[in-house]
Amino acid sequence: MNRVPSLSPRRDPSSTGSALAQTPRPAALRRWVLAFCIIRFDLEQGQVVEECFPPDTLTSDQQLVVALSSFPDSMSHHHPRHRSSIYDSIFFFRFPSAGSCDSFVYGYVFNRQRHDERLPRGGEQKSVVILSHFPYTSVFRPLLQILGPLCFDIGRTSLELVASHVAVWPPPTPGCAMDLPIGGAALRAHLPPAPDDPSPARFPPSNPSVAFGLFHEADIFVSFRGLLLHLWTLWELMILGEPLLVFAPTPTQCSEAVSALVSLLAPLICSIDFRPYFTIHDPDFPGVNSLPDDASFPPMVLGVTNLFFLKALRSIPHVVSVGIASPNTSRIPSGAPRSISTGPIPRPGGTLSVNSFSPSSLFNAVKMRRGGPLTLMTEHREAIWTTYSPITKPDTAILNRLVDAGVSQRIEESMSVVNNEILRRHFLELTTNFLAPFGPYLRAKTPSEASSPFGSPPPLLPFHADEFLSSLAARGPGKFLAKRMRSNWLDLYRRFLGGKNFMPWFQKRRAAAEQEQQRLWRLARKSADIHKLISKMSELEIVDSFNSIEGHLLAEMQVSFRELETNPNDFGVC
Repeated sequence: MNRVPSLSPRRDPSSTGSALAQTPRPAALRRWVLAFCIIRFDLEQGQVVEECFPPDTLTSDQQLVVALSSFPDSMSHHHPRHRSSIYDSIFFFRFPSAGSCDSFVYGYVFNRQRHDERLPRGGEQKSVVILSHFPYTSVFRPLLQILGPLCFDIGRTSLELVASHVAVWPPPTPGCAMDLPIGGAALRAHLPPAPDDPSPARFPPSNPSVAFGLFHEADIFVSFRGLLLHLWTLWELMILGEPLLVFAPTPTQCSEAVSALVSLLAPLICSIDFRPYFTIHDPDFPGVNSLPDDASFPPMVLGVTNLFFLKALRSIPHVVSVGIASPNTSRIPSGAPRSISTGPIPRPGGTLSVNSFSPSSLFNAVKMRRGGPLTLMTEHREAIWTTYSPITKPDTAILNRLVDAGVSQRIEESMSVVNNEILRRHFLELTTNFLAPFGPYLRAKTPSEASSPFGSPPPLLPFHADEFLSSLAARGPGKFLAKRMRSNWLDLYRRFLGGKNFMPWFQKRRAAAEQEQQRLWRLARKSADIHKLISKMSELEIVDSFNSIEGHLLAEMQVSFRELETNPNDFGVC
């Protein structure tokens, strides 16, 4: 969407044209949004929730978490100072939902920093926040581009105004493209599939816009353009669910990098905790900060901008720093909300250089490796610190396809989109091939023509880790992975089976396959030719089949009654 649509209050379609706007129904609004907030930074009180709509939605503890997570750690030091200037940025964070360790609330933030020498402390800042239980950045980032500036123009009224439009949206349909009306335009969003979606990702995808996992729109290329050779190492760390600290100069770069890392896993579900923007005020910080020296760091990905974390979380085994501190780092470009360029890149012959050598660069690399992440205390650099030895080799054919941006900013943005699509397509193919050996254990079976569909479906192929590894070692990883992995490729599968990402994904896919098998057998029963079946049966078999059919009919009636009670309305379909 290239323009900000004009907004007017939603009206009750059953009323006259002069009717006043209807107050959004909380239940309808909660299908997408938990609450809209305005957070103000007060010099005496600190972060304060100035407005919240609907009112009384958040507990006092939730208000505190939201308020403390909705600002950069300090007024940005990366912008040139003028007598009066305004800088806007968009980022997001997430925190556990009250009373649940498995459910999270996502906070999407539009932050405005106004530098003015005439104001106390040289400026002021305020944030507009959309809270939701859904990781739908493709929806809430463009919505923030509308709500944020509007809120600074007309104040609290904008919250109820936008809420009136969101409340009439149809319920989210995971895995589908949706057109969501807002003002005189519509947001076109591709929602990620539900975790229990039975349909596996197919490669190549028929539509590159279709999301196969979380944060499909995250910009991998822009976030890691200085670390392209290390993307395969980061992919393995994410596959294995290893603890990872992501450091960036700004919350925008930080949250974008974390979401890009999570998106590398598609179609695998990311089951470890990830925090796109983590601060010292987070309620989970005291726990990770007080870990004993001999304790393992919990499997989670933390995105941070505060240098204090480099000292406080020294036990975290893998650290990556991304982004370049530049005047344009956290500005929001016009048009679709994408991360912007983080710095110039070399231009040898029109292709992207991913590895340059010089004595000075070698010296700096050795110095940074010896100094560890604490070298970022003096100068920010894009780098990775880890003792992990990757098994997957960087794909030079993919790297050579990446296109140089050129000198024009418009061309640079276009080429970034192309490069990001190349990388996303490759890692989708890589993950899909990596998960392919588990396919036989997740495959639904249909009744054969010679058998009766009124019997019980056979169980899925039983899975035993040791037998799986032995069988995989005998037949190999397949041509795609064999060319891209080292000889110890089986170790990656062995560690994956013991990691935090495997069992939640496998159990969900297994349950989805069982449901799919039940659906296929139900369809077979509906289309079965009863006369043809019983013509080949003995009298005893006919009686048994009659009892089986009667049992299935009763079960179908019970399912229909339950569905009618819980879902009286028709569901939307893709």
